[in-house]
Amino acid sequence: MSTPIRRQYLAIKQQVPDALLLFRLGDFYELFDDDAVIAAKVLDIALTSRELGRDQRVPMAGIPAHAAEPYIARLVAAGYRVALCDQIGTPDGRHLVERRITRVLTPGTVTEPSMLDSRRNTYIAALLLDELRAGLAFADLSTGEFAATELLAGSAEELQAAVERELLRVGPAELLSSSEQRARVPDVGAFVTITPEWIWGERSARRALQEHFGVESLEAFGLEERPLAVRAAGALLQYLAETQAGRLPQLDDLVVYRTDTYMTLDAATRRNLELLETVRGEQSRSLVAILDRTKTPMGAR
Repeated sequence: MSTPIRRQYLAIKQQVPDALLLFRLGDFYELFDDDAVIAAKVLDIALTSRELGRDQRVPMAGIPAHAAEPYIARLVAAGYRVALCDQIGTPDGRHLVERRITRVLTPGTVTEPSMLDSRRNTYIAALLLDELRAGLAFADLSTGEFAATELLAGSAEELQAAVERELLRVGPAELLSSSEQRARVPDVGAFVTITPEWIWGERSARRALQEHFGVESLEAFGLEERPLAVRAAGALLQYLAETQAGRLPQLDDLVVYRTDTYMTLDAATRRNLELLETVRGEQSRSLVAILDRTKTPMGAR
C-alpha cells in the first residue's frame, strides 16, 4: 500500500507525463521513478531510493531548491520539459500539504536570467502549414514580444523555402507543431514540441486570443483575413498559458506583419556580412557586437 505523499505525487505526475517532475519536499526538489534515473544521469547526481509504502522502494534523486536554476537549465538544454511542483499550503504536521504544478519549463519558455543568452532573444514559435499558405507566430517571454504572420507561395516548394527562411531569421529555441505536420517542419535547429491537435483549431485559437486581449474581434490586429496566422498565434498562446500556469501579463500586444514589406537577407548573406557572428563563428567581432553598447540584457535583446 502506498503512502499519501506517493499517491499525491502520482496524481500530479499524470498531469505532465511527458515532463520531468520536480516535486518539492521541504528544501529540495525530488524526482522519482524514471524521472530520477534520467536526472541522475544528465546532472551527474546521486541516484538513491526511498520507501513510499509497504515494500515499495522507488528510485529517487534530488536537488536543493535554493540552487535549482543551474540544474534545471541543464535538463532543459538536454531537451527535457521540466515541471515544477511547489508546496502551496503551509505544513501543519497533521495534514498533507497541498502541492500543484506552478510552471513547466521548456527551451522556449525559460525566463530566468541564468538560463538566457544575455545578448539574444529566446523565441518560441508555432508553425501551421497548408498547401500554399503557412501561419507562423513567435514570442519571447522575457521581453513580451509577440508577433504573427501568414506566408503565401505559388507552389509547395516555394512555400517550404519561404517558411525555412523566416524560421532561420527568427531563430526560435523551440518550435510547436502537431503530429500531423511534424514531417513538414524544416530543420532549423529548434527543439520541436508536438502539441495536441485541438489547440490548432480556429475556434479555440480565436477564443484564446480574444479572451487574452479582452476583445470581441481580432480585426484591430489585422488578423481577420489571416486564418492560419490566427491558428498559429492562438495555439502558441494556449501552449504558453499551460506552461506558465495562465500567467502571461507580459504579452500585452500582438504585432501582425507581412514578410513582403521587408527586405529579407537569407542565412548565407547574413553569415557573409557577419551581422550576428563572423564566418568563424565569433559573436564578439560581429557587426551587432560592434554596434551594441546596451547596458542590460533586456536592452541587448
